[in-house]
Amino acid sequence: MTTDSPRWCKSSYSDNGGQCIEVAVNLAASRGVVPVRDSKDRGGPVLGVATGAFASFVAGVKAGRFGSV
Repeated sequence: MTTDSPRWCKSSYSDNGGQCIEVAVNLAASRGVVPVRDSKDRGGPVLGVATGAFASFVAGVKAGRFGSV
């Protein structure tokens, strides 16, 4: 078991409009998940996304599969 703490970060493309998430990719190798949380609610719930699913999601975003918001 690891005692690593999440190092939260959000995208450099974030415009501080309040619609951001933060991720802690430093835990991907040791825990097999990428924790994700709402940047506005840092004490709120954290969703643990499996590393493979997170990688697929990022690839889909980069490929434009989800359109624009």
